[in-house]
Amino acid sequence: MANTVQSKKRARQNEKRFAVNKARRSRIRTYLRKVEEAIASGDKEAATTALRAAQPELMRGVTKGVFHKNTASRKVSRLASRVKALG
Repeated sequence: MANTVQSKKRARQNEKRFAVNKARRSRIRTYLRKVEEAIASGDKEAATTALRAAQPELMRGVTKGVFHKNTASRKVSRLASRVKALG
């Protein structure tokens, strides 16, 4: 357990930040799942619109420090190639 005032404050901040990041990660995963479902159904239009919605969310996760830039870029690239292959 934290002893000093500073370490107690740090613990509080970490809990708050963890909750915010968890919500962001969950939100991004939801967008990615929508793209996956559209790809699985074979609907190219739905997959394209879902990918367009998911891309800025992923990149926002990068700017907020939830994901690494290369991870987000890799995910977008792989999803885009799978959507493109539908047609």
